[in-house]
Amino acid sequence: MLAYYALLSFNRLEVFKMLLSSFFPLLVLITAVLGSIVFGLATPTEAAAVGALGGFLLAGAYRQLNLTVVKESVFLTAKTSAMVCWLFVGSAIFSAAFALLGGQELVENWVLGMNLTKTQFLILSQVIIFILGWPLEWTEIIVIFMPIFIPLLDNFGVDPLFFGLLVALNLQTAFLSPPVAMSAFYLKGVAPKHVTLNQIFAGMLPFMGIQIIAIILLYQFPAIGLWLPEVLYK
Repeated sequence: MLAYYALLSFNRLEVFKMLLSSFFPLLVLITAVLGSIVFGLATPTEAAAVGALGGFLLAGAYRQLNLTVVKESVFLTAKTSAMVCWLFVGSAIFSAAFALLGGQELVENWVLGMNLTKTQFLILSQVIIFILGWPLEWTEIIVIFMPIFIPLLDNFGVDPLFFGLLVALNLQTAFLSPPVAMSAFYLKGVAPKHVTLNQIFAGMLPFMGIQIIAIILLYQFPAIGLWLPEVLYK
């Protein structure tokens, strides 16, 4: 370790110190939260509690822990939780009314009546989800629209986990694609004033291309996304 420090120039040493004090603690916290879920050590709720405790300790370590910060954190947490809870309430009402009025059966009969192959069904569903990803947040799509597609998966022999991976990549691509590209507007809100929206769109196009290639590779080689869950949860 001492030899490594000796090889660093002054500027690199300063950058390393900044990373050590700012990035690495957050990386450890994120790894602890997600790792505890992935390896089955904790439920998502328990992992969230670990994350909250870790954030509390980090705020104390950075000497930013005070009553104002605590009040703001509690307020934002309550606001986000309330938004998500009402979203689930609305989606449950929508799903119940949709099924009660025969909407699910109507959609299922319409899709099955098209005599689609598995590939055609996947393309159709991903195109619809891609378009929905322009005006809607991912939470609305997952909670409200995914229950419409999931019952159709058995008819086409599609693995739900594989379908979920495709949807996740698809939504990431939709958030990068014009004309809406919600990620671009998020970035515009924090970017310097001289950075235009067109420049952001131009910079996002290569990443959008990477996402599309990732979707194609995942479809051609499903093991890319399925091997880890199969190893962890077999």
